[in-house]
Amino acid sequence: MAKVLYHITMSLDGFVAAPGDDMTWLSGLHAGPNPVVERVIDGIGAIVMGHHTYAPATTAEGKVYGGRWEGPIFVVTRSAAPSPGFTLVPDLAEAVSEASATAGDGYVAVLGAATARRCYEAGLLDEVLVHVAPVLLGDGVRLFERRGGAPVRLEALELSHAGPILNGWYRVV
Repeated sequence: MAKVLYHITMSLDGFVAAPGDDMTWLSGLHAGPNPVVERVIDGIGAIVMGHHTYAPATTAEGKVYGGRWEGPIFVVTRSAAPSPGFTLVPDLAEAVSEASATAGDGYVAVLGAATARRCYEAGLLDEVLVHVAPVLLGDGVRLFERRGGAPVRLEALELSHAGPILNGWYRVV
């Protein structure tokens, strides 16, 4: 049975995107191989993303995992235009269900902070894998923002580093 995994890189101060959803800060940060990244990419059976992540993913520069992964991608949206290789689904639970059926025993990787938060709130998120990069952005999109929400408890599954990148893999309790 597939596990739903929020997989993301964040700055040391907790941001996954700079202001305006700018992701260019990631360029050049992953200087060497990261065995955790390779393992998770090999284990992904499907991807679920939201509308904000979908638009850049349809460009050559925005390919998922830099083009190192190919497979079924489910986009939670009601307003986007279809693009080859993407399945548009209007409902989050339906998208995760379809992705899980497709992924089999692999991971359903969730891309996008808002989509990951919505998965957690719907009881659909199993694990979080975050790569902490040695940079301070100071502002932007937070890893997991839930204003006024109760703390989310996580259990550490694996903590490691690859060069300057810290890897933290957690189970949602």
